[in-house]
Amino acid sequence: MENAAAAAPVSRALATDAVHAGREDLAELGLHAPPLDLSTTYPSYDAAAEAARIDAFAETGARLDGPPVYARLDNPTTARFETALAALEGTEAAVAFASGMAALTAVLLARAAGGLRHVVAVRPLYGCSDHLLTAGLLGTEVTWTDPAGIADALRPDTGLVMVETPANPTLAEVDLRAVRHACGSVPLLVDNTFATPVLQRPAEEGARMVLHSATKYLGGHGDVMGGVVACDEESARALRRIRFATGGVLHPLAGYLLLRGLSTLPVRVRAASRTAADLARRLAADPRVARVHYPSVGGAMVSFETYGDPLEVIAGVRLITPAVSLGSVDTLIQHPASISHRIVDEGDRRSAGVSDRLLRMSVGLEDVEDLWRDLTGALGGRGRPAAATRPAELLGS
Repeated sequence: MENAAAAAPVSRALATDAVHAGREDLAELGLHAPPLDLSTTYPSYDAAAEAARIDAFAETGARLDGPPVYARLDNPTTARFETALAALEGTEAAVAFASGMAALTAVLLARAAGGLRHVVAVRPLYGCSDHLLTAGLLGTEVTWTDPAGIADALRPDTGLVMVETPANPTLAEVDLRAVRHACGSVPLLVDNTFATPVLQRPAEEGARMVLHSATKYLGGHGDVMGGVVACDEESARALRRIRFATGGVLHPLAGYLLLRGLSTLPVRVRAASRTAADLARRLAADPRVARVHYPSVGGAMVSFETYGDPLEVIAGVRLITPAVSLGSVDTLIQHPASISHRIVDEGDRRSAGVSDRLLRMSVGLEDVEDLWRDLTGALGGRGRPAAATRPAELLGS
């Protein structure tokens, strides 16, 4: 008989899990790289048994035992990605979707299905997340508040508290442990897209669900779209049922690319974070920059406000790509008030700290000197006004 120590699960470093989670069975299958299963349907000669399995899924949302039935129910390739992401976030399960917005939609629908249509949220959030909540497109109602007001905003029909930290695009941070305490029995959903599990694991601070736009750092190369919610198994079962009903499934090829992306996630995030921190310090000392936002948790995102026209910076970069999205191996820059947060009401946008002079930069893996040379040229010659004698503020570090 094996002793207890031998039977206990082995605790592994995140970098090790990033490489091996979701792939543990490959050697015994005689494989090195994970297989890509593109099947939409699977044969079965026992229709009665298939009916029983489908009935069980419809009732519980539990992942099916045995072979797959239909790609909208489950897929072996995307299941590997889900297993790996759950390991990195330290949760029981994860459920993948076609995009980050599809993942958030599923969460809201799952809570509303139980009559819990009210959401308490803290700005800023990603612009489309803000719009989805504010517009009530799913029959939900939102109360916007700051972290200190969460407890007072809760109602009997509150089904969710949502925060994003560091937040898009200001990189504002919240104390997750304090927020979780304020939530009481209401589940906390944390958008962890910017930090990734490399820099923080919200489930360890009490978050019940952790949301990712997997399009960003998890994929990491700007060539795959997806979303995922890491959570407890009870929440996962509800989300699987919503996914099956709505069809917001992650394509197997996307699941394959996301699983591959996870293997280099720690290396990419840490390397880009070092460059981002360096650029944040340089920008804070630059007389053409009024304010720099860089979170205390670190990361590869930098936001800064210029004295000059920020649109001229967008037009002036040559190495840096002026484009939406983030988390790629190359550096991207965009003007949130014009693009990612344009859909948010102007007054709400500004009150959340998204000024018209704010630029958001996703730092990639290029050499810092090349990036700085490009930024310096794009910033032009307009410096701080004569009345402003102090250097720019470096906020959040």
